[in-house]
Amino acid sequence: MVLVAVFWPMNWFLPGTRSMYAFFPLWLGYILIVDGMVFLRSNTSQINRNVRGFVFLFCTSAPFWWLFEILNRRVQNWHYLGVENLNTIEYFLMATINFSVVIPAVFESSELASTFKWVKPIFINIRIQKSGRTAVLSLLTGIVMLTVLLIWPKYFFPFMWLSIYFIVEPVNFWLGTSGLYDFLEKKDWRPVLCLFVGVLVTGFFWECWNYYSYPKWIYTVPYVNFAKIFEMPAPGYLGYLPFSLELCALFQFINGFSRIKNTGIIPVFERVFTESGQEPVKLEQ
Repeated sequence: MVLVAVFWPMNWFLPGTRSMYAFFPLWLGYILIVDGMVFLRSNTSQINRNVRGFVFLFCTSAPFWWLFEILNRRVQNWHYLGVENLNTIEYFLMATINFSVVIPAVFESSELASTFKWVKPIFINIRIQKSGRTAVLSLLTGIVMLTVLLIWPKYFFPFMWLSIYFIVEPVNFWLGTSGLYDFLEKKDWRPVLCLFVGVLVTGFFWECWNYYSYPKWIYTVPYVNFAKIFEMPAPGYLGYLPFSLELCALFQFINGFSRIKNTGIIPVFERVFTESGQEPVKLEQ
C-alpha cells in the first residue's frame, strides 16, 4: 500500500519521464497488495508457497511481452509516447523491467478471483476433449491465425490475442505439461472465468495508471477506435480475455522445463477446483 500511495502520484504528476521509474514500483505495490489479500482469504499465496517461484513469474513475464511487442511491429495497434529521447539500450532495459510485472499481476488477480464463492458453483456444459486430435486442430488453427495476422494485419489484428494460445497449448499437451485442457475436458470452465476476471481487473488498472503517465502508450486500432475508457477503446478490453489464456499457456510451457513447483496459476486451480473436491454444480435452468 505504501508503494502504491507513493508511486501512483509520482507516475501521474511529476514532470518529465517519471513513469520509467515509477511504473515498476507502482505495480509491485499492486502485486503485493493482491498477494496479501489472497493470503488473508485462503491462508496461502504465491509468495507464501514459493518465493523462488514468485520471482520466476517476473523473470518470465518480460520475454513473453516482448513477443507481443514484436508482433505489434507488424500490427501497429499501440505506440509509445515519450520514448523518443531514449537510445536502444535504455529503452530495452527500462521496457524489460516494466514488462516484468505483467504475469505476476494477472496471475495474482486471477488467484484472488478464485477465492470468492461466486465461482464455485458455475457449470458450463461444454467439453473440450483432451486428445491428440484436439491438439492438432488447435495447432493448425493457431498457425493459420498467425499467418493471416502477419499477411493482413489490418483485418486480422484480433488474432494476436488468440493465435499464441492455440499454438502453445497443444505443445504443452504433447510435452505432458498440465494446462487448461485438464479442466475443460471435465467441463470445468472456472479456471478460464477466473483468468478472465483477473485480467480485466488488471487491465483496468493498466489503462487507468497509464492515462496520465509519461511515457505512455496510445492505441490505433482499426475499426474499433471509439468509446475509449482511458486510452483503450471499449471493444479492446475484450482482447484481454484471450490474452490471459496465452499468458497461462506460455508460462506453463516455460515452467515445464524449469520444474519449479507450486508456481503459476494452474497449480492454484488444481488445488482450489480439483484437490479440494469442489466440483462444479450444475445450476437449475
